[in-house]
Amino acid sequence: MPYKVLISDSLSKEAVDILEKEKDLKIDVNTKLTPDNLKKVIKDYDALLVRSSTKVTKDVINAADRLKIVGRAGVGLDNVDVDAASKKGIIVVNTPGGNTISTAEHTFSMMLALSRSIPQADISMKKGEWERKKFVGVELYGKTLGVVGLGRIGTEVAKRALSFEMRVVAYDPYLSFEKAKALGIESVDLQSLLKASDYITVHTPLTDATKHIMSDKEFEIMKKGARIINCARGGIIDEAALVRAIESGKVAGAALDVYEDEPPSKSSKLLKLDKVVLTPHLGASTKEAQVNVAVDIANTVRDILLGRCVRNAVNMPCVDPEVFKVIKPYLKLSENIGSIITQIVEGHIKKVKIKYVGDILKYDLSPFTVSIMKGILTPILQETVNFVNSLVIAKDRGIEVVESKTAQIQDFASLIIVEAETDKAKSSVAGTLFTKGDPRIVKINEFWVDCAPEGNMLTVFNKDVPGIIGAIGTIFGKNDINIASVSFGRDVKGGNAVSVWNIDSDAPKKVLDEIRRAKNIQEVKLVKL
Repeated sequence: MPYKVLISDSLSKEAVDILEKEKDLKIDVNTKLTPDNLKKVIKDYDALLVRSSTKVTKDVINAADRLKIVGRAGVGLDNVDVDAASKKGIIVVNTPGGNTISTAEHTFSMMLALSRSIPQADISMKKGEWERKKFVGVELYGKTLGVVGLGRIGTEVAKRALSFEMRVVAYDPYLSFEKAKALGIESVDLQSLLKASDYITVHTPLTDATKHIMSDKEFEIMKKGARIINCARGGIIDEAALVRAIESGKVAGAALDVYEDEPPSKSSKLLKLDKVVLTPHLGASTKEAQVNVAVDIANTVRDILLGRCVRNAVNMPCVDPEVFKVIKPYLKLSENIGSIITQIVEGHIKKVKIKYVGDILKYDLSPFTVSIMKGILTPILQETVNFVNSLVIAKDRGIEVVESKTAQIQDFASLIIVEAETDKAKSSVAGTLFTKGDPRIVKINEFWVDCAPEGNMLTVFNKDVPGIIGAIGTIFGKNDINIASVSFGRDVKGGNAVSVWNIDSDAPKKVLDEIRRAKNIQEVKLVKL
């Protein structure tokens, strides 16, 4: 049965063609659905593709019985309730790179228009005027551009500024000095940027930390005659404070493509200031960008539905397809470690400690943490937990997740160690990859072992005395249970020990009970992967 995909906003023909050529996908395009109609029909679809018009509300998401993916052709997700989607295990994807060049070019266009008063001169000319002296501008050459947020778009703007022989300084709390230096950019703190810059452009998302990141205090710090550009998100700049700074002469002008309210009120003072250049949120509005984001979202949704790779998911870690191929064994290992630990530990899990050791640190660790938590929760919640909602569910259940890492290699080149703390006990499991991506469990609690995390695994804790292995083997034999492999470890001679049995079939309760009754057996746990 093919997956059903609903496209409820206009997408380019190229994007629709990508989806329609897949025999396992059935595509419906309906761009005239009311919110109520969308709620009625969404129950029949596996994927929903939108731009900005369709509102994917909590009500819509709750009405969706089969929905697996919401794809937004664009960057902003103001029209998608991501939290509601995450809690229901629905992947939300967008297209963060599709409009990068378009927005960067628009930013630079705004900077040039602001510098040379191009919109004002155009209006003057069309009135039949010839006022050359009124529109004397300034050059970009030799000026300092401050870039707040050096992501994809900020980086492209910086590259263009460097080609104009501007000095570029950047503020980004996640920007390394090495990356900045490689780009020919100076990494500075925000206050230094404000003091040094002739032009300031912002390229951050709108968050609690970035809302009104430029207000009265910041305008006061700026050098007199600075110019402000915002083609990112309305609300990053305090518009009322910007008006005050322009009216006082502290700021020479501004160029805005985004606003705190869109569209801005007709009474907004920004619309009445000659020193402000305004456009109606056109950053991504090029023919190329519109096609790019539509094609990107079509490819992304297609690949997820057909079991290929998840890209650009906003509610789960994003993994580049080539990187995914490399880390896939680690993802499976991580999930298996989580599943093993939740099946051997006693009590309700309160805290999970994850430690990454060695070469694995060269990768983004967040996908592994998500996989571990999915493994921990799946034996309890089954199909209601997935890679999208595992961390959300853990948080909702009051499970604290703590990560740590060390580059110091000990017994293995890479190691993932997970400890679960419950209201009754603590248990830990460590795993690694052997050659060619072969996953192995190498430690359970304090015991070193060597076993493959697969199928049915019987974990037996016992006293380290002769005859244990033989006794368990005999019980399996008389119950016609074939042993694939066995690994055992101990703390000290004659102390405590563990054995892990990979068996070819399930072990019935009567078999497990017989093993439990055997002499010197402390605990028996059957793990199913």
